Parts: sequence; structure tokens; C-alpha cells
Amino acid sequence: MVRGVTPGLVMAAQVALLLLSVVGVAAEMPWLEHSPKADGSLTVLAVGDWGRRGQYNQSLVADQMGIIGEKLNIDFVINVGDNFYKNGLTGVDDKAFEESFTNIYIAKSLQKPWYTIPGNHDYRGDALAQLSPVLRNLESRWICMKSFVVSADIVDFFFIDTTPFVLKYWTNPKKSTYDWRGVAPRENYIANVVKELLQHVLPVLKAHGVDLYINGHDHCLEHISSRDSPLQYLTSGGGSKAWRGIFTPNSDKLEFFYDGQGFMSLQLTKAEVHLAFYDIAGTVLHSWGLTKPMQY
Repeated sequence: MVRGVTPGLVMAAQVALLLLSVVGVAAEMPWLEHSPKADGSLTVLAVGDWGRRGQYNQSLVADQMGIIGEKLNIDFVINVGDNFYKNGLTGVDDKAFEESFTNIYIAKSLQKPWYTIPGNHDYRGDALAQLSPVLRNLESRWICMKSFVVSADIVDFFFIDTTPFVLKYWTNPKKSTYDWRGVAPRENYIANVVKELLQHVLPVLKAHGVDLYINGHDHCLEHISSRDSPLQYLTSGGGSKAWRGIFTPNSDKLEFFYDGQGFMSLQLTKAEVHLAFYDIAGTVLHSWGLTKPMQY
């Protein structure tokens, strides 16, 4: 959303993070409020690429998310896309929703809002099903939209659905069929999203600065530092199937890469952020912190 796609990566779902309070954004983009804790802190987990009915270590990742979620007293979960494999949901009555989500993420600490965005695999099925209020009625924690903002006073999360930006999904879908309802024609969708970003979101980002950029799609855990800005790129796509052996280096600085399953935590205050990546045993594989000057 900020600089486009990181060289060497295709980002199917993205979240840009601001470590400040921002007032007012586009009326067209849904704006959700989520209050931080009484002490002004906020803690979240981030995960993506998971929906395989517990297989490929999805259940083990879910177990550790529950343990870490309780330990950190999380406020919500950031779900960065590719939610149901291999071809999304067939409709709102698809049992895969319960078998891959409801029955897997059962820990008490995970019964918090799951702010969700679709990924490319979700477009291979009924893309509108995941956005339907029917699923929200089944699971109140399931909050899925194409693009929206979650404001938590000390931080704002911009969720941008970038799957329709990837040209090959339109021109060379191979054996897959994509459900572009509500998106096609592609040129109109991109023009409208870009217009909204340029007119309403980009001025906010330029004025205040984005600190973190979170994505899924790649089935790994990764941290990259931008070569020409303070921006940190974070991949949390290890929710289930991994070990693909795929790594594409680029000119940015690689801080951490793990070709396996896991997830990420973010602990935030108005001036600080601490992140950690965990594997299926709950071991911290990598951590990083940032302190920002207080703004009044």
C-alpha cells in the first residue's frame, strides 16, 4: 500500500501500521474503532495462510497462538489472507469455515475479533461468502472486508486488499477460476482504490509515517528492513503449509527468514512497538523493537 510490492515478493494481503492516533480517513473506507487497554497498550497476533482443517501443523500453530495469546493478553488477531485452502469457500454454508476456523482456534484467548482480509486463494471460491454477515452471525469474531481501517487510538491499521492488483490472476489464471464479483472490471477497481489511497490515505501516511507493513501470501515468517526508509516489512504467512524452500533475495536488508510454520505478535504503546515471531513449539525465533519520540 505504501511502496507497492516489495521486490521479490507478491503481497496478497497487506496491513500498514501507524504508531499514532490519526483523525479522519476516507468515508468510503470502513472505519472501525477498537479501544486499547486501560493502560494505553495494545497487543495483537498476526497470522495468515492457514485454512487446512487443522492439517499441515495448522492445529499446532493454533495451540501456540492460544498459549501466547493468553500470556500476552491479546486484544485481537490480524488475519492477512488466504483463509481457506485450496479454493476458498463454496458458499456461506461451506463446512470448511467451521472445520478450518471455528473448530481450530478454540483457545479462550483467541475468542477476540479476527480482523480479516481475503487473499488470492479466497478469490478462487465464493469470494463474497467470506464478506457475508451470515458468517459473522455464526462467528462474531469473524470480521472480513476488502479494505478498511482499525483505529485503536495509539495505532491505526490500514487493511488493503491487493489481490485484484496482481495482473496474472486475471490474464493467466491457469487452472484456477477467480470470483471477481464486486471487483471487475479490474481497471475500475484499481482506479477507485488508488484514487481513495491518493486522496485520503496517502496524505495521512505522508504526514505521520508508516512504521510496519504486514503481509501474508508467502508461506514463511520474514522481516525485511527497507533500504531507503524506516519502514519494516513483516511476513506472517506460516499458519499451515510451509517448507516450500522458496526465498527470493532483494536489495533490502533481510533481518530474519524462516521457511516454516508460525505466527507473529505485536506489543504496542504510544511510543514503542515490540514484535516477535514464534514457531509451532512457541519458541521465539526473532524479535525486534522500535521506540518513537512522544508526540503531543
